[in-house]
Amino acid sequence: MVDSHAHLQHERFDGDREAVIERAVAAGIERILVPGWDLASSEAALALAARHPGLIQAAVGVHPHHSAEMDETAWARLEGLAAESLALAVGEIGLDYHRNLSPPDAQRAALSRQLEIAATRGLSVLVHDRNAHADVTEALLAWAAAGPGRRGVLHAFSGDRPMAEALVAAGFIISFALPVAFRSADGPREAAAVLPAGTFTVETDSPYLGPDRDRTNEPTTVLRVTAELARLRGVEPEDLVAPIRDAHDGLLATSVAFGASGPEPAARHAGSFLLGVLGGLVAIGVIAYLLLLRP
Repeated sequence: MVDSHAHLQHERFDGDREAVIERAVAAGIERILVPGWDLASSEAALALAARHPGLIQAAVGVHPHHSAEMDETAWARLEGLAAESLALAVGEIGLDYHRNLSPPDAQRAALSRQLEIAATRGLSVLVHDRNAHADVTEALLAWAAAGPGRRGVLHAFSGDRPMAEALVAAGFIISFALPVAFRSADGPREAAAVLPAGTFTVETDSPYLGPDRDRTNEPTTVLRVTAELARLRGVEPEDLVAPIRDAHDGLLATSVAFGASGPEPAARHAGSFLLGVLGGLVAIGVIAYLLLLRP
């Protein structure tokens, strides 16, 4: 199993970060993609990936909330972080018209700039979209059409089925978080029921989007998300484990291939190989967790 979006560098994990990671591994989670939301958190994501090779994967980027904070010096720093061998994606980037903590024009300019950084480095993008479905879809479809091999994931998808299908057709994948279990989430639930296997993945957005307001969310919640997707699709949870993992790995395949020309690629990815071997050993445990958590 994978968690395709978890902010494990967040201060809310400062007291028990290693225990959270250990619980994830014990539950059969093989990969956790940790995105940045500003420069400091992007550097922290890279540091976590260095400490947990093969398990934790890093993305670097500036969230739309922080778009207005960027100047040319900051952009140069972000470009340097994206060139790091452990940076496998650019994210979390996107548009957020719900809170507008940065002006919409600044958000759109930052999204465009980070899409170009991703294209230059051969990296996938992790895209935030809140109340900005039309603008996000337009920007991503134009970017994908401008060059080969451009791909990304719609994080914590909140759009509808037509949006999901259009982006999947352009080579993007869709990521579902726990809100897909809410009956009010009509669009994501409809999309989750019909998207082809291999075109979607799961996430927690830890420490956010947890099962209740009083608890910090963590990667093990992907088991509940997977169980809900299985219910919506009328299949067993274990039927989704391999397609979800394949979609996640495919998202980062271009990034890994691009980075493999850097220093010591074999050492960098040795942990991924070992976890792949161990994945077969933990599969039974994963399935048991999923079955127990089904509604």
